[in-house]
Amino acid sequence: MIKVTRLNGQEIVVNAELIEYLEASPDTIIALTTGKKIMVKESVDEVVEKIIEYRRRCFPSSLIPPVRKSEEEK
Repeated sequence: MIKVTRLNGQEIVVNAELIEYLEASPDTIIALTTGKKIMVKESVDEVVEKIIEYRRRCFPSSLIPPVRKSEEEK
């Protein structure tokens, strides 16, 4: 889950696993796999950073197997 801020200042928590795409037009729109769209104050880059941090918390690097050389070349 990530915290974002609606345009009216209300802070909400969004399930990052349900984010299908982000759009900047000029406000950031979060489109969910459910079909719902949420407009937020954070920039696209800020939302992406929140998603990355969320995934790092869920999947620490110690749990991610290393990539073998042959897999990198594919």
